[in-house]
Amino acid sequence: MDILLASLALIWGNVTAANPDASFEQLVQASLDAKNAVAIVQPAPTQDPTDPLAPVNKIDPQKDAPKVKGVYATAHSAGGSRLNTLVKLMDDTELNAMVIDVKDDWGYITWETGNAELDAMGTTQKIIGNMPGLMSTLNEHNIYPIARIVVFKDTILAKKKPELSFVNPDGTVWGNGKNPPDSFVNPYNKEVWDYNIAVAKEAVKAGFKEIQFDYVRFPEGFEKRADTLKYTKDDRPRIDAVASFVKYAKEQLQPLGVRVSVDIFGYAASVPAAEGIGQDFEKISQNVDVISPMIYPSHYSTGWFGAKVPDAAPYVTINGASKDTTKKLEAIDKKGWKPVVRPWIQDFTASWVPGYIKYGKHELEEQIRALKDNGVDEFLLWNANNNYTPNVDY
Repeated sequence: MDILLASLALIWGNVTAANPDASFEQLVQASLDAKNAVAIVQPAPTQDPTDPLAPVNKIDPQKDAPKVKGVYATAHSAGGSRLNTLVKLMDDTELNAMVIDVKDDWGYITWETGNAELDAMGTTQKIIGNMPGLMSTLNEHNIYPIARIVVFKDTILAKKKPELSFVNPDGTVWGNGKNPPDSFVNPYNKEVWDYNIAVAKEAVKAGFKEIQFDYVRFPEGFEKRADTLKYTKDDRPRIDAVASFVKYAKEQLQPLGVRVSVDIFGYAASVPAAEGIGQDFEKISQNVDVISPMIYPSHYSTGWFGAKVPDAAPYVTINGASKDTTKKLEAIDKKGWKPVVRPWIQDFTASWVPGYIKYGKHELEEQIRALKDNGVDEFLLWNANNNYTPNVDY
């Protein structure tokens, strides 16, 4: 009994330190959770009691990592014959990294992880047939492997478990206006967090050195439907729910020696906060090793950075976006929390944009020149089909 009381006293001290209003019932539940090793949601200890999202003991586990200049590769490219073309591109240029889908835009886990719990979800599609062979090839060619995990846009999981998603008043799973529609899962839900982090941990076991989380947000325009859809939530604003996931992911993955990065809308650096979709540039950035703003010129509308057609002004647009990013990160830089800035830039022609221009060698080099002029020497190239411009001076 004395041991039990001592244990309860210890737990009481820990619970009340993080939760001053904790009740005795919560104490008992905490002790049961500890006994049964159940993962529970509770605020991590923080150096700043006024900011539960402040990082704790944040370190970059790979301070000797190369300066990354990479490309995006779908699982089909990485697991098929296209890999040879991409590897040759790496061998022939200064490009040295590959961002590979391990959980793709539909929500499929793209290789056989061997994890029984993940297999039981029925969300695996064995697109990369030989993950050890892929990793061996990347290592042989000194290609830095980054695992892309699409987090909250997850049509497959939403259909399998509607309770983890957003449900319409008629009981159907909400989908956006695309054909076929995409569905999202709920950033407030810790089961969704743990599912994605389980995938990340398997990617680390497979040999990836960085986990890149994408679609770390609510659906576009969510604020217009937040009060009509059915989903679980708490009192946190959306930006805090999303940033809490990022902090949790960093704390879970840092001990494994893997870097954590997040893709974020480029314009999030230019506005106070994108509250509708739940993206706050500072709150997310302070808890990652690398932040990758998607500053494609085609994403900016008329007038941004003084350009009538930002897509047709690659240097001007990237220069303006880079300056906004630097300014946005000043506050966390002073606290020692600034991540590596590694933007996504545009290696595709946005023919849907009025006044667009064709992108090629010159447009790529103009974007890279703008980055360098702002002290940014890492970047990632996006082309959805993985067809990258040849003969670029990187």
